[in-house]
Amino acid sequence: MARPKIPRKSTNIDMTAMCDVAFLLLTFFILATEFKPEQAVAVTTPTSVQKDPVPPEEGVLVSISPDGKVFLNIQNPERRQAVLEDLNKRKSLGMSDAEIAKANALPFFGAPVTQLKSSLSVPADKYISASFPGIPAKDSANNEVTEWMQSVVAAYKGEKMNLLLKGDMNSKYPYFKNVITAFKKNNLMKFQMVTNPENVPTGTELFLTPRKKT
Repeated sequence: MARPKIPRKSTNIDMTAMCDVAFLLLTFFILATEFKPEQAVAVTTPTSVQKDPVPPEEGVLVSISPDGKVFLNIQNPERRQAVLEDLNKRKSLGMSDAEIAKANALPFFGAPVTQLKSSLSVPADKYISASFPGIPAKDSANNEVTEWMQSVVAAYKGEKMNLLLKGDMNSKYPYFKNVITAFKKNNLMKFQMVTNPENVPTGTELFLTPRKKT
């Protein structure tokens, strides 16, 4: 007896729902993405191996350019406001509330304390590191990083702070030494060096050490 033939039908899959889900996910990731904060100066960091990630707390970043210019980035706008208010009061800069608010919107700080008020006149599209001399720190006699860090300490009021030091691999050692001296004068004994991470070599002692739980 012949086997009955089952009529074949073309398979038709409706992809409308899948496309909707894909676009919803894409929209979510675009809106939820936190963009990398603008850097004060382009710095080519040295490489290093690190097994444990840097903690995600808000950061205070001190950057050193190859020619020794020092720039300060503070991610949290409330802390940045407190730093400016403390510096304005201690150094008698005479900045108004409107000027402090304008300074708080700057992407970075990179001028001597006495020039902070005048730097507000620089247009936003020209506010780049090349236009500023940096925070003086090239010698121990004129190290204004100490003043800035004193205001940073006052702004955090003993709360935990993620202090980062990012220096170009071609920067000279005295520039680092003066910045670290400014940290020590404000009892900031713990900070992290920002480097270009590499994978831990397989089989080394660091590779075999268990990771710390975060």
